[in-house]
Amino acid sequence: MELTNKKIILFDGVCNLCNNTVTFVIKRDKKDVFRFASLQSDIGQKMLSDRGIDPEVVDSIVLIEPGVAYYTKSAAAIEIAREIGGFWKVLNVFNHILPESFRNLIYDLIARNRYKWFGKKESCMVPTAELKGKFL
Repeated sequence: MELTNKKIILFDGVCNLCNNTVTFVIKRDKKDVFRFASLQSDIGQKMLSDRGIDPEVVDSIVLIEPGVAYYTKSAAAIEIAREIGGFWKVLNVFNHILPESFRNLIYDLIARNRYKWFGKKESCMVPTAELKGKFL
């Protein structure tokens, strides 16, 4: 699968909030920009390792632009919102008015409590046949 022109979202495959976010992004990915893999998958683990990202520190979302850059935590969320466009592009303003350390404090609070607040699946989601091509 050719990925050089696709942005890859690594997500926590057992987290309900993360899975709902993936569904949200897929519905708004009109330009077919994104591909997805769970952090728990072999390919997700390899992508983290290749970039020196500790899965104990970043365990909820990573956005990878192959050959360009990668983003974690709040920066990943803002980049994804910017890419899907529309109203969500407005979230990019937080890149300019709030320091990343502060944004990540809020992000980490939500990430730490995501299972308690939104629930957890027993296993990673299995994409429908229609969406299978979007997952690595």
